[in-house]
Amino acid sequence: MKKIENFIARSESDYEQLYKNSIENPSEFWNKIAETFYWRKKWDKTLEYDFNKPEFKWFVNGKLNITENCLDRHLVENPKKTAILFEPNDPNENSQEISYEELHKRVCVFANVLKRKNVNKGDRVCIYMPMVPELTVAVLACARIGAVHSVVFAGFSSTALAARINDAKCKVLLTADGSFRGPKVIDLFSIANSALVDCESIESTIVLKRIGSEISLKPNQTWWHNEILEVTHECPAEEMDSEDMLFILYTSGSTGKPKGMVHSCGGYMIYSAYTFLNVFQYKPKDIYWCTADIGWITGHSYIVYGPLLSGATSVMFEGVPSFPDFSRFWNIVEKHKITHFYTAPTAIRALAKHSVSLVDSNDLSSLKVLGTVGEPINEEAWNWYDKNIGKSKCPIVDTWWQTETGGIMLSSLAGVTKDKPTYATKPMIGIQPVLLNNDGKEIFSKDGEGVLAIKYPWPSIARTIYGDHDRYKNVYFSAYPGYYFSGDGALRDNQGNFRITGRVDDVVIVSGHNLGTAPIEDAINLHENVVESAVVGFPHKIGRAHV
Repeated sequence: MKKIENFIARSESDYEQLYKNSIENPSEFWNKIAETFYWRKKWDKTLEYDFNKPEFKWFVNGKLNITENCLDRHLVENPKKTAILFEPNDPNENSQEISYEELHKRVCVFANVLKRKNVNKGDRVCIYMPMVPELTVAVLACARIGAVHSVVFAGFSSTALAARINDAKCKVLLTADGSFRGPKVIDLFSIANSALVDCESIESTIVLKRIGSEISLKPNQTWWHNEILEVTHECPAEEMDSEDMLFILYTSGSTGKPKGMVHSCGGYMIYSAYTFLNVFQYKPKDIYWCTADIGWITGHSYIVYGPLLSGATSVMFEGVPSFPDFSRFWNIVEKHKITHFYTAPTAIRALAKHSVSLVDSNDLSSLKVLGTVGEPINEEAWNWYDKNIGKSKCPIVDTWWQTETGGIMLSSLAGVTKDKPTYATKPMIGIQPVLLNNDGKEIFSKDGEGVLAIKYPWPSIARTIYGDHDRYKNVYFSAYPGYYFSGDGALRDNQGNFRITGRVDDVVIVSGHNLGTAPIEDAINLHENVVESAVVGFPHKIGRAHV
């Protein structure tokens, strides 16, 4: 098996050469990357695609299971290495270090629990859980047996949860008695039960005990801790086709119901790992922390799959940056000697509003790489981040990508290519971005401004909107035929660096997450004193958008 290290850019000339190879002969390039992973059967053809249908197939007829690459292959050389480092909401609660060996065991156990609940290959499982290790276990357990996971952020309402369960026709719901979020305790179980009133497809619910509340389970509901006692820890991985569904993740649009973006096993695996290693320049002894929630695509790709595929130590944080005070992030950096820190500009702006003494009281000397995700970062926040957190010694990777893209599309590579304040900078290796004018024509001048589009497929492109391929075509491929339409505007400087200028549709970005106006209005309209509402976005000094 080839080593992926041979294809990671370690210098600007490496990047330029790899990028050139990836554009001139994409199939040959991605073949080489894919060969660094474990496959049950090698693929017959690297890529088949048609922008008009639209249809994209990568590593055609290749057979694999992503969990064998996330877990099993690391057991040979590094079984005791920490896979998940869990930091709970309460700083007085002990953190947990879960090795690859232990994570593998837990995943196999819970995979067997799912099989006992009659979950089979292709069945959808909804996961509505707090940011605890069991959430990662649940995700990987689904992937182990070929079930399709659909994670719903645990801050969503019962209405939003029900809509997602029903759209995907999920068979099983995984939830918890509640969750901790800063000083608050959230009754997840009641929210889940409210949703289940309208969810006929759910056959059983498994409940994790997290907050220890006194609750009564219904006949089709069982406790997580009881279920895992009934099964063994042996669970062979299900063989999957490269194009089989791995997960459905919902993203909001400006109108209508949320879009269930479908990601497949093979291409997503390759791209999430490859981007993780290139962008963050992760090394074996590094401690990597992405502050996102697994309920969003950032958590899927850069807390769970990308790091675990790379044999990394990935931190999971249950809490919020303001509890017990605004030094919490920096306490954790010092405590765990974090080397890579990846967060949203909104969080940076919020933290910058408080005394820098909250930062300086902690030792941040372990940090090597900083990153931002979810929205464009303004220059003031970039400079504060650089000076106070990175001590002007850490490269900042300003990453642009989307739920639909599956992985990072534009970014500098940490310490390898040049970063530039407010700019996502250069395309990721293998990515061919273009700027289009109002007539849909490419802007070929180095510097220009227009609509950001992508003119060639990449392995982790979403394959469809679950149950609605026509909508997938209309939203992403109809406005500019022959291109993927990102929905974002961008400008390009004379060095070829891209800067995202914002949405060209009605999506509101709050805390780095795209929120359509429709679901926010739906939630407001549920209040008994509200007849009708309209949500409009406007700039906010911290969050860049407010509703």
